Amino acid sequence: MQNENAPLTERLKQTRTIPQIERLSAYVYSLSLGDRVIAGALGVLVVLGSLLSLYALEQRLLVTEPGYGGTLTEGVVGSPRFVNPLLALSDSDRDLVALTYAGLLGEDGNGNLVPKLAESYTVSPDGKTYTFILRKDAVFSDGSAVTADDVVFTIQKAQDPALKSPEYANWTGIAARALDTRTVEFTLSKTYAPFVGNTTLGILPAHLWKGVADEEFPFSILNTEPVGAGPFTVSSVSRDKSGIISEYNLAANKSYVLGRPYLDGIRFVFLSDNQELTDALKNGQVQSAYGIPGTGAHTAPYSRVFGVFFNPNQNPAFARLEVRKALSLALNRDSIVNDVLGGFANPLIGPVPPGSDVPNLPIPNSATRIADATKTLESAGWVYNSTTRAWELPKSTLTLSITLRTSNVPELKAVATAVKEDWEALGVPVSIELYEAGDLAQNVIRPRKYDALLFGMVIGRDRDLYAFWDSAERNDPGLNIALYANKDVDTLLEKSRVETNPSAVSADVAKINELVSADYPAAFVYAPDFLYTVPPELSGLMLPQITAPSDRFATAAVWYLRTEHVWPFLKTR
Repeated sequence: MQNENAPLTERLKQTRTIPQIERLSAYVYSLSLGDRVIAGALGVLVVLGSLLSLYALEQRLLVTEPGYGGTLTEGVVGSPRFVNPLLALSDSDRDLVALTYAGLLGEDGNGNLVPKLAESYTVSPDGKTYTFILRKDAVFSDGSAVTADDVVFTIQKAQDPALKSPEYANWTGIAARALDTRTVEFTLSKTYAPFVGNTTLGILPAHLWKGVADEEFPFSILNTEPVGAGPFTVSSVSRDKSGIISEYNLAANKSYVLGRPYLDGIRFVFLSDNQELTDALKNGQVQSAYGIPGTGAHTAPYSRVFGVFFNPNQNPAFARLEVRKALSLALNRDSIVNDVLGGFANPLIGPVPPGSDVPNLPIPNSATRIADATKTLESAGWVYNSTTRAWELPKSTLTLSITLRTSNVPELKAVATAVKEDWEALGVPVSIELYEAGDLAQNVIRPRKYDALLFGMVIGRDRDLYAFWDSAERNDPGLNIALYANKDVDTLLEKSRVETNPSAVSADVAKINELVSADYPAAFVYAPDFLYTVPPELSGLMLPQITAPSDRFATAAVWYLRTEHVWPFLKTR
């Protein structure tokens, strides 16, 4: 029935439409029952086809983006004690610090330093003054604003010798002051280009920590229930019967300055050793873990260099270049990498790890290694005495034998055994001595009581090699464990620390790599791969070059387990 109150144009439409519908209905009812069934089926097919076409069109137009939700269960060896950027000592400490705290800058998935709590920074022309501007919306997990005073407080506590912070060396001699609520200035006594990397240090909330005395710092409840400005916050902590932390539950920080993480949380399960971790990963107790070889593990360059470092003060034979060179040439690096380390490493002949823009140096030919090493010794006058089964240098008291010392861990023990076999194939007697990590550091490395030391150097993202190879660092607490001295290298090391042009720094580091390698102060062996196993459904993972295992969380805020389809104009990131 027509609505008499409807506008004229609407009534005209109704007048035309109703007879058409009536005629169609009459036609359908005039058909036989079989024809009506066929017509109905065709109608249904037309409707379904239309809907499917619309759905297909929609799917082509929609885009997939990360969705919120899901929790990742991470397995880690060792229980945390200090979830505090100034006190963190263990890998588990640093893992939790990386997720619950944020610095002025942080790493992206390519290893580049990018703003986090800071929105920008500038450097003075002389390279001695750095000025950072904080983001307006940067807040701690308790809702309080992150201010320049928090930054200054954190740096001053790092500089406090009474606190004995591992960060002390990075910040000593640097003046920090707040210019206003959002502006902080750092002044260096001399130009040091890698300084900016120090600003990844997590910032403490001064209003919670300023009343805590130095002697009370390690015992504060804030070390296990941290308040930071990172992408995650602590929701719960579980302990075993002896009071040791067994689990940490982290929840997404909805106020994180760079946006709420996609994951709802990350659950940490702390295990006693690598075997227990391996078993937990296999049986599904944990979903992710680092350092466990296996199929599907993500790999990244590990910024560590392992080699046998020679100490000429303990073994006079190592003062001779031909001896150091021969021992380096004799190593079968390919076999060590593939057979001992399962292929999860890169062979090395120099002090710079892969993963940077410094060219790799050619590895000695493994097929001719013993012949090449023998020729190197014989050309310098050494003679192999078949009676004593040792290399001797006529007209001297030098006889070539080696005591190789290293840490009592499975990987280094296996590598030491392979090195021993290679050198004994050259005719050099070798004995191995294993030490627990603390004993090795305090009673072997610090007093330089070794003639050959299998050890690993951790090279920072800034590629600053000064502490390892400058002649001024030969004695403890310096890290020049090969007691190496080369004036040209010293000059380049100093130059690279003040150079602000990245290309020039790379050129300096490449030259250092060549010079040190040519002097053979160590028989460099390999740089390990960093292995990180995660569930296949986890996306968004990008691993930069790894300096410390906690670097694997550089992009954790954008990891996701779920996806959703949205129109392009509705994408959130």
